[in-house]
Amino acid sequence: MAEDVYDVVVIGAGPGGYVCAIRAAQLGLDVACVEKSETLGGTCLNVGCIPSKALLHASEELAHAKKGLAKHGVKVEGVSLDLDAMMAHKDGIVGQLTKGIGMLLDKNDVEHLQGTGRIAGTGQVVVTDASGTKKTITAKNIVIATGSSPASIPGIEIDEDRIVSSTGALALKAVPEHLVVIGGGYIGLELGSVWGRLGAKVTVVEFLDRITPGMDGEVALQFQKLLKRQKMKFKLSTKVTGAEITNAGLNLTTEPVDGGDAATLEADVVLVAVGRRPHTDGLGLSEAGINTTDHGFVSVDEHLETNIKGVYAIGDVVPGPMLAHKAEEEGVAVAERIAGGEPHVNYNTIPGVVYTAPEVAAVGKTEEQLQEEGIEYKVGKFPFMANGRAKAMSSVDGFVKILACAKTDKVLGVHIIGQDAGTLIAEAVLAMEFGGSAEDIARTCHAHPTLNEVVKEAALAVAGRAIHM
Repeated sequence: MAEDVYDVVVIGAGPGGYVCAIRAAQLGLDVACVEKSETLGGTCLNVGCIPSKALLHASEELAHAKKGLAKHGVKVEGVSLDLDAMMAHKDGIVGQLTKGIGMLLDKNDVEHLQGTGRIAGTGQVVVTDASGTKKTITAKNIVIATGSSPASIPGIEIDEDRIVSSTGALALKAVPEHLVVIGGGYIGLELGSVWGRLGAKVTVVEFLDRITPGMDGEVALQFQKLLKRQKMKFKLSTKVTGAEITNAGLNLTTEPVDGGDAATLEADVVLVAVGRRPHTDGLGLSEAGINTTDHGFVSVDEHLETNIKGVYAIGDVVPGPMLAHKAEEEGVAVAERIAGGEPHVNYNTIPGVVYTAPEVAAVGKTEEQLQEEGIEYKVGKFPFMANGRAKAMSSVDGFVKILACAKTDKVLGVHIIGQDAGTLIAEAVLAMEFGGSAEDIARTCHAHPTLNEVVKEAALAVAGRAIHM
């Protein structure tokens, strides 16, 4: 087996892995990036963030053409769905971006090694290609960036045909008559909204008594109301105990979480969206002596280094939100630390976004968290209904909510439900990253007429001085 020596070997070419590899190469290090799949970009580019957003946007365009344009004086007749063309557009975008990652690795002199990586000892990585040929490479530093895979539940076997994960839900051959989504989190609600707009009846079954656990309670309640208005149905405090495939479709057995009679729920397709699990199978962690948590995550310190010196882990394989941008920040931080820097990832300023219509975005603490921690705070809220640009766009659902320290006015959390929330949250992230106050946002000039003015008015409302309410 041939042997090569690198300063850094990154296992995994998802958002965290390829960004880490590129940043390390920019800092003058010799880098190799190992990826088992034929395409680069990991879950995010191939079967996650990007393809789902392509379908979300396309389905929103269809719904807008059917129902939203007439009120603006634009009459459209004969609007129909071409699912094959929609899927082809999605696949084309994925193809362009995954090829682009390869070009970026080449441009930055990162060696791309296709195959499955396994840590074989101190500073040793064995790469096994598709033919089974093994190659051992030596790494002064190893970065584990192998991402995650969809979680499952007992009694429900995912076949990616009738019972699908998020991967299968992105490639259905036809619009199901009734889609049942198991799990009321971000992924399930996004994909449920896609197929709902394309014509499916959608029912969400959630174990908890609310959707989107971890989201600010007031925002989650408003979110569910808006989804109900879009004809999405919810069965909360309900668990799925079994699934039977029949000639006509699927029969799900459900039970109330607190006890009670079982019921049957008929469906054409079932989407299992109950979270994701870290993907560490076959990495050789136990053989290498690398510690993991009870839930299978790789244990790391504040510098993202494992208990084995020179071995780091980032992204979905370590605790924290399973978000592509969180993985990217960690990848950059690890690369810079290996190169001798002192980087820092501020986990309080990592935004989360649900890309439904309307979008929901948040950064920092929720009201429930502040109450639990005993922190005194002030609230400023402002609705999109009172914003001129939102009215002109007929996008008046939702509001911006800013939570600030009662004593210092420092922004502690920002929660947005409304048009372009995922873009609007960036201003709040920047303010919090620099320790800004609600008054800092309020005294910053915002262009008129824009949706961003809702953020400014919410900041003004913290001090009880919103102008347009």
